[in-house]
Amino acid sequence: MACQIIDNFLPDKEFSKLRDVILNPNFPWNLAPIVSNQEENLPITGSYYFTHQFWAGFQIEQESQIFAPILNEIECKSIIRIKANLYPSTKTIIHHEDHVDYPFPHRGAIFYLNTNNGLTVIGDNEVESVENRLLLFDPSVPHHSTTCSDDKCRVNVNFNFF
Repeated sequence: MACQIIDNFLPDKEFSKLRDVILNPNFPWNLAPIVSNQEENLPITGSYYFTHQFWAGFQIEQESQIFAPILNEIECKSIIRIKANLYPSTKTIIHHEDHVDYPFPHRGAIFYLNTNNGLTVIGDNEVESVENRLLLFDPSVPHHSTTCSDDKCRVNVNFNFF
């Protein structure tokens, strides 16, 4: 599966509803002290991020219903994981190390909640973080994220599915 980018993916009302749930001061984020793998060699400011698991295996968070418009549109048959990511800003953009989400072919999507100069890098493709953009790709192919340097943070939602 090649990369596919869809801008203005959700209608404004649906996008605002989803964004307001996740970019809320009371939203529960969890510290992830490693971005890609145990061997990563990153500056301390880019060596961590925050996550929120909406769906992993059979566990589902109540607020996961906000993803129904996305899941219906991408023709998701079975969810592997839905996870929000928040990368704190750094002075300069830091590229994290390549990783694969799972070691088997499957479908993936990244939904961007804010516009900033951070990237998703898949091979030679650099996908810019633009709010309400959806990136479709095979996350079993090596890829990586970056921090941003022009906003407080970079926030997206990662979907792994069949």
